[in-house]
Amino acid sequence: QVRLVESGGGFVQAGTSLALTCTISGRTSNVGMVSWFRQAQGKEREAIAGIRRGPGPASYSDSVKGRVTISRDYTQNTVTLLMNRMTPEDAAVYYCAATPLLYVNNWATRRMYDAWGQGIQVTVSS
Repeated sequence: QVRLVESGGGFVQAGTSLALTCTISGRTSNVGMVSWFRQAQGKEREAIAGIRRGPGPASYSDSVKGRVTISRDYTQNTVTLLMNRMTPEDAAVYYCAATPLLYVNNWATRRMYDAWGQGIQVTVSS
C-alpha cells in the first residue's frame, strides 16, 4: 500500500513562491507517475503537473505552464511542486496522486491514479 502526505501549504502573498512536498511511504516500488492536482472552492479538481518515474519530461497544464516546476527525489521519496508568482487564482486544496504506471499519456485524468493524499490548503492573499 502507498501513502501520500502533502506538506508546505498555508498562507502566501500574491507574487511570491510556494513549494509543496508530497512524501511517499509504504510500497514505494509500486509508485510510478506522481501528479499534483488542485481544487478551488466550487470548482472541479484539475491536474496541474505530473512527473514520471525515470527519465523523461514532466507534464504541465496550460494554466500553470511556465510558472510551476515539479521535481522528484528518489532517495527522499518526495515529489515537490514549486509555484512562482502566486496569484489569488492559485488558492485551492492541493493533492498529490500516484499510479503504478511509469507514465500515463492522459496524466490529467483523475481515474488514472489509485493513491491520493488528503490534500493541503493553499491561500493566497492579494
